[in-house]
Amino acid sequence: MNTKALRQKILDLAIHGKLVPQDPNDEPASVLLERIRAEKERLIKEGKIKKPKKSKAACDKPHYPFELPKGWEWTTVGEISKSILYGVSESAKSKGEYKLLRITDIKNSAVDWNTVPYTDYDEHKANAYLISDGDILFARTGATVGKSYLVKGLQDKAIYASYLIRVQTFNEILPEYVKYFFESGFYWEQIQRDSVGIGQPNVNGTTLSLLALSIPPINEQHRIVNELGSWLNIIDAIDNGKAELQIAIKRVKSKILDLAIHGKLVPQYPNDEPASELLKRINPKTVITCDNHQYGKLPKGWCETHIGDAFKVTMGQSPDGSSLNPIDGMEFHQGKILFGNKYLRKSSVLTNSPTKIADADTLLLCVRAPVGVVNITKQRICIGRGLCCLTPTKAINLDYAFYMLTTFQEKFESQSTGSTFKAISGSIIKNEQLWLPPLSEQHRIVAKIEELFAQLDKIEASL
Repeated sequence: MNTKALRQKILDLAIHGKLVPQDPNDEPASVLLERIRAEKERLIKEGKIKKPKKSKAACDKPHYPFELPKGWEWTTVGEISKSILYGVSESAKSKGEYKLLRITDIKNSAVDWNTVPYTDYDEHKANAYLISDGDILFARTGATVGKSYLVKGLQDKAIYASYLIRVQTFNEILPEYVKYFFESGFYWEQIQRDSVGIGQPNVNGTTLSLLALSIPPINEQHRIVNELGSWLNIIDAIDNGKAELQIAIKRVKSKILDLAIHGKLVPQYPNDEPASELLKRINPKTVITCDNHQYGKLPKGWCETHIGDAFKVTMGQSPDGSSLNPIDGMEFHQGKILFGNKYLRKSSVLTNSPTKIADADTLLLCVRAPVGVVNITKQRICIGRGLCCLTPTKAINLDYAFYMLTTFQEKFESQSTGSTFKAISGSIIKNEQLWLPPLSEQHRIVAKIEELFAQLDKIEASL
């Protein structure tokens, strides 16, 4: 189920007046807006709020994209707001008189006030920036431009930082309804159309004030907010269930791999050639153990050896920077940037002076952060210092090697060293112990892993 699309559909039904029925006895929104205009004029005369500046855009004939039900009205954010105000330019501190809410503190329309820093500010000026329940904070710049947060249940004295704009609506407008409107598709169309800047998009207070929104009668606002709350709670429950199931699937996959590398996923066959005999034929000097002091007897036909005996280990070496180009030569890879779930993706960086080479159908292991991540190569490439190539001997199946090595990531991470970035050496990789099953059993293990993973992937895809 695409819960994101469902959420958007319900919000759009709400702002179109199609989520709850209209009641002909409701006071029309036009009357409500007249009261707001009268209240605004009174506050301006009393000097309690400033008269809004008129812009050229405000004089343009507005364009509204859909018809509203009877009793509804089109208006702007500025018309229904008694204040649209930028925040303060103050530094965050571990202690202070006020909590300082920043853009980065707002995540998924929520704030963990325990992690919000403090600041000090002139108490005579602070009153203008104090946040109250019902205020809407709007992110005006950066990657989160347009995101908003409705203040509810505030316990601390708090002000807000300069990259936020606070919107305070008149009492005749439910801030909860405006917040829901700020999540609708029509709202986001306006934000994307009116934001400026390429590297750092932003929306200023004037632009925010001119955003169009549809307003229902106050009674219908209450009905919409209640209905939306019910629907969105259901969707949140579905999302939480999906997240829990995805975590469970990840754990099941990890358990499957753990069973696989300990000889408990498929049965052993007595006619399989023992792994020790195959390894001895490949390399008579290989050190092999058929018992394990920690676990006791290994599964029948299995042996304990080292990565350096089951693989050829090639540490990466970056070519001269002048040899790198996008036109000709061999693909160059450095680190995890082009790693996929299992197979390495194509690089657009080439070198005409390759140094260390990884052949097709070999394994790449990250030796610098993130240490221990594994992928399979599809073609011959040049590898830099962030990678190590593991070429399987004839004693080990490529896919089995991949699944086995994915379980080694924590081992490699625990042995990594370095201050600027963590890394592991070739000797650590070569000396890492592994349990090796007979080659025939490796094929059966891979088939069983991929059968089980396919079923789990199907479940995950249906979420």
